[in-house]
Parts: sequence; structure tokens; C-alpha cells
Amino acid sequence: MTSSYQQQLDAKVERISAQFAEFNPPSLEVFASAEKNFRMRAEFRIWHRKEGGMFYAMFERTEDDKKKVIEVEQFPIADKSINDLMPKLLQALEANPLLSERLFQVDFLATLSGEMLVSLLYHRKLEENWEPAAKAAAQELNIQIIGRCRGKKFVLENEHVVEELQVFDRTYKYKQIENSFTQPNAKVCEKMLEWACNAAEQSDKDLLELYCGNGNFTLPLAARFNRVLATELAKSSVYAAQWNIEQNGVDNIQVARLSAEDFTSAYNGEREFRRLQEANIDISSYDFDTVFVDPPRAGIDDETLKLLQRFERIIYISCNPDTLHDNLQTLAKTHKVTKFALFDQFPYTHHVESGVMLEKI
Repeated sequence: MTSSYQQQLDAKVERISAQFAEFNPPSLEVFASAEKNFRMRAEFRIWHRKEGGMFYAMFERTEDDKKKVIEVEQFPIADKSINDLMPKLLQALEANPLLSERLFQVDFLATLSGEMLVSLLYHRKLEENWEPAAKAAAQELNIQIIGRCRGKKFVLENEHVVEELQVFDRTYKYKQIENSFTQPNAKVCEKMLEWACNAAEQSDKDLLELYCGNGNFTLPLAARFNRVLATELAKSSVYAAQWNIEQNGVDNIQVARLSAEDFTSAYNGEREFRRLQEANIDISSYDFDTVFVDPPRAGIDDETLKLLQRFERIIYISCNPDTLHDNLQTLAKTHKVTKFALFDQFPYTHHVESGVMLEKI
């Protein structure tokens, strides 16, 4: 590792260790990232030169708080496939006014499996003649292309890529839909999945998962439990999760399209939900001993925290150490931290992904 990467990682370790010291956690397990080519997503503005041609652009704040345009030829933190594609794509776009006219942004979604999805965003209405031009570019570059303009989306073939993540000795396939959440650092994500599985150990009981997304953690965790009930509110994520479950041949998972708050109401018998009945989900048939949560940055609401306190074990993955710290003020009243991890999903930034395992006192 270079000294600059190691220094920023050391600073995160020191900060997180100090922040959570009051909970007397065990030694922090640290999962480092690669120094470069670790990011599977990248977004660039497109800047059109007055004399013709264009370039990828990012913005930098100046001392007087103005935006300065920075030309980007290569992006070292992005996956090598993104860097390889950037000049080829730019050349293809510049060569055809149908593709370049009033184009203002390009988004890349890469995968370890080799599939690539590129979204082209326009400040103009896309006409019918845009599609054959975009299809020709997609075939030439062996990528998926989506076009976007105000209120419309043009999908040439697929609006997703299929990622492959290795967890221990098994490879899992994941449908990743454009503009849906996916973990940006795939190699660190694999480490997170293995850590969660090790934390879960092997149980003859059932797992509850809240905020399951596309089933990123659900699939490998299912091998550790008798049955899994996973909840997620976003329709596109539920659809992807169902596809992922089927494609991976996992038969002990049910997915409920409910928010964590609604599931808490259903679990407590306060409300009945038609969605549960339509999906043939009988909550009372489950024998849970573990709950897994990977909530949004805002953390977990008070009623859901009360629900978590009823479980023997809680595995909590967090993208925001501040809300995790706040939530632990409640959870530590009934549980003790028995595993503590830092995953460097976002090198060279302040952001930290962390994980804790809590067991009932």
C-alpha cells in the first residue's frame, strides 16, 4: 500500500475506534480496499468546447467557493474497464452528432463479471434516429446503453447488468438495475458478505432481514439459516431480489415489499398487510433468532429498534457511523457488541462502512 492510502485508512481506524469505545467492542477488524481501480460506478459531466469536441468533466471548489471545471482523461479510482472505455466511448460520441448533441452527462456502471452499462443524459428530446446510432455504438463497444432526456428513458436492450460476486467458494449472480443502489466497491463488498456470513455462523432457526435491497446480503446469508424473510420497500429492488433468488437457485427466501416500520407493525400484530397475504407470507410460521439490517444513512427508527431488541442476535451493517452510534445507545441496553468491523468502501473520503454483531446480554 502507498503511504497516502495507509495514512487515510489509519485515520479512519483511529476515528472509529475512539467513537465506539464506550460500547467496549472487541478489536476492530479492518478490511482495506485496493488503492486504485476499486470503484464500479462513475459519473461525469460532458463539457463541450467552443471550437468543437468535448471532454469528461468534474468540478472543483475554488477558494472563493466557485466551481472550477476539471478535464478528466482517466479516473484512477474507477475500475479498469471504465478507464479503458472512457476514450473509446468519447471518440464514438464525438463522431456522431446524433449522440453528442446537447449530451451533458455520462454514467458508467461496471461489473466484475465484465458487463458494462452506460447512461447518456441529454438536454434535448431524443428522436427516433437516436436509437440506431446508439445501438451501433453499443455493439461496437460491447456495452449496454441507455438514453435519458427530460421525463423519458430509452432502453436499447437491457436496463441492467449482471454482477458476479465470490463469497467463499460460491459465485452469486446479481441483477444490478440502472439508477438503483449497488455497493460501489465490489471487492470490499465481497469481504463484507463473508464477514456477515461468519458473524451469522450456522443456525437451525430463521433470519429476518430488513432493508434487503436487491438481496446482496440475503443470498449468501440464506445458506446459514433454515429460512429467510427479507423486507424491502423499493419496487425495483424487490424485483431484482426475486430475479436474483431464482437465478441463484436459492429456495429458502421470501421477500416482503414492506418498509421496516410497516413490518414492525405487522410483526407486532397491529396491522394486517395485503401484500403479505398476496405473497403467501405467514410471519407467525417463522422461528427467528437473528436479524440482519443494512439501513439507509438515516439509521433505524425508534419502533424498529425496539423490534431488534427482541432478537438473540443482531448483525448491523452501516454506511453512517454517526447513526450507528446513535442506534447503539438503544441496542446496547439489551445487547453487547461481540464483533466490530470497518470496511473501506470509500477510500480517500471521510465515509466509512462498518459492521457490528450484537448478542443479547
